[in-house]
Amino acid sequence: MKASDVRKGHVLLVNGQPCRVMDFQHRTPGNLRAFVQVRMRNLITGNTFDSRFIATEYLDEARLDTKEFQVLYRDDQGVHVMDSNTFEQYMLTDEVAGDAGPWLEPEIRITAELLDGQVVGIQLPAAMEYTIADTAPVMKTATKTASTKPAKLSNGMTIQVPEFLDTGTRVRVDPRTGTYLERAK
Repeated sequence: MKASDVRKGHVLLVNGQPCRVMDFQHRTPGNLRAFVQVRMRNLITGNTFDSRFIATEYLDEARLDTKEFQVLYRDDQGVHVMDSNTFEQYMLTDEVAGDAGPWLEPEIRITAELLDGQVVGIQLPAAMEYTIADTAPVMKTATKTASTKPAKLSNGMTIQVPEFLDTGTRVRVDPRTGTYLERAK
């Protein structure tokens, strides 16, 4: 793959180590050649670093397998998941779960990326349902406007919700961004 084709989320092999692209910028300075500035995280060590590649340079992309997993339970070691097809169990450490960790609750189905049999990343579903555990009381003047208030969900995460929602209401949330989508039906 050419360096100019690199996007956020790609996994590249840098010095034989798999690294996930966290951020990138394609730059074309005035009279110089174009280059791509890339911030990456090493999937084995967890270190974050910056690299610069010439836009026409070819990079090695890591080949990842994807499997569907079901979350079983969480303990002090990490999150335990099961392959939906083979019933093989894996443990996700906090580094692998990353920002998605608090959203992983039992019975949720996730897609995992594996490199040489080791889970290196996960993808959450586009929408999940939660109950609002705590929020400010409903205002009598609240309507379906753009004003929001913080609400703590049943999984402990806090998101912004419209003012007309009250404690105990089921809501649909996009866990990838942590945003309110709609009231659950």
